[in-house]
Amino acid sequence: MSDDAVMNDALGAVIAGGISSRFGSPKALAEVGGERVVDRVIGVLRAALGHDRIVCIANDPAIVASIGVPSRGDVMTGIGALGGVHAALLWAQERGCTGVLAAGCDMPFLSPELLRALLAHSAGADAVLPASEGPRGVEPLCAWYGTGCITAIEAAVHAGNTRMIGFHDRVRVVRLPLDEVRRYGVPAQLFMNLNTPADRDEAERLATLQDR
Repeated sequence: MSDDAVMNDALGAVIAGGISSRFGSPKALAEVGGERVVDRVIGVLRAALGHDRIVCIANDPAIVASIGVPSRGDVMTGIGALGGVHAALLWAQERGCTGVLAAGCDMPFLSPELLRALLAHSAGADAVLPASEGPRGVEPLCAWYGTGCITAIEAAVHAGNTRMIGFHDRVRVVRLPLDEVRRYGVPAQLFMNLNTPADRDEAERLATLQDR
């Protein structure tokens, strides 16, 4: 399958299954730069994919009711964001797609060019993740996952491993090098996510600087 075919086939998936306990309200609905963060994420996915096949995995009725794209909840519950990726992959498989381009609902500064780069490396891979400066060394909520990851995720969870990268040793993983990631922006900003109101305030400051 060509890179263009993979790009057109992928399902865009906003992962929004968390309960936002530290934020105090649904963080996906917080505004940054005059736009809800989830809408920023949806827009980036649409720009990266070149189509409107965007879905959301959410367990909070407030998010499901207000974001305007088809939504479902987790199938495997109680395992955090990994459950969202798993549910999105099942949905992609149901639709006959080869995989999903997954993005966290609270990441205001994702780059469509970076997402397209992930897609461009997906041929022959089960997962493509950008390297990051974080503790995992990769960013699992800005990634492409093929439907071949479904059984690997289920096997890892049944073995008691619910880490976002806990299934990686069961699939073919491609990492986009950090030097390439930096072509699309500062990694700490690209992968910034909003866990607290202070994070939102910092994101607003950064968005204001971008607009100048």
